[in-house]
Amino acid sequence: MNLTEQVIRSFQNIENERHRFLITTFIKKLHEYVRETEPSEQEWEQAIRFLTETGKLCHEQRQEYILLSDVLGVSMLIDQILHEKNEVQTPSTVFGPFFIDNMPIRPFGSSIISDDAAAPPLLVRGKITDIEGNPVAGARIDVWQTAENGMYSGQDPHQSTDNLRGVFLSQEDGSYAFQTILPVSYPIPDDGTVGKLMAYAKRSVWRPAHIHFKIEADGFQGLVTHLFLEGDEYLQNDAVFGVKDRLIVRYSEEKADDTSRERYGLNTDYRLIEYDFILTGDESRER
Repeated sequence: MNLTEQVIRSFQNIENERHRFLITTFIKKLHEYVRETEPSEQEWEQAIRFLTETGKLCHEQRQEYILLSDVLGVSMLIDQILHEKNEVQTPSTVFGPFFIDNMPIRPFGSSIISDDAAAPPLLVRGKITDIEGNPVAGARIDVWQTAENGMYSGQDPHQSTDNLRGVFLSQEDGSYAFQTILPVSYPIPDDGTVGKLMAYAKRSVWRPAHIHFKIEADGFQGLVTHLFLEGDEYLQNDAVFGVKDRLIVRYSEEKADDTSRERYGLNTDYRLIEYDFILTGDESRER
């Protein structure tokens, strides 16, 4: 019995079959990698230091390991494997490292801007439906995005924690709406281990402008996705490989009118994005 077989055998007492499979398969592939590459002790120590430094950078409002998973394409590979067979549901994409839980539940059509913003208002609205087009009422919609300086609250100490973040509930007809500003392209954090790796590989650290959505509803699979802005220069070169064609949207320039004033309190000209999200029922889960 070789070493790899010995190590795999030592984990056979794990009772959960799925967990046993995941751990022992990882060991097998890791040992295959080591045999193929034959790293020196110095190289392996350097790899361990890299992982150690990555862990030290992680805290409640920053997850360097998620960022590492993103830039290595692992996050999108998992997303592809889990969702590639569902062609009707709104495409999912990477979760990203900047989500903050327990943000305030805001009224329909209200603004997620807590701090001053110079940009014109953007109204985002649409419906949450099932794959047959029926409205999904009461869906919880977490939204978050960057400020005009390309940084998220929690990442930027000068922003209020709830700035450009919020939770909305879809109405009886499935509709949702909120006010914000246009997101901007931004570089992923390059002051940590992931940034060092990207610089060493001479890779772009930029992401195209986008708004994050995390949508949950009783009886439906959760959806984590973005809306990307059409025409962004980084759509074809996203540092985390997260762009999908169906998630690219165009905004329009709108004039304030009686409807925008009465329904959304918009007294000035504004920008508009309209997008419907399609959820899949839990019964469609393959696993």
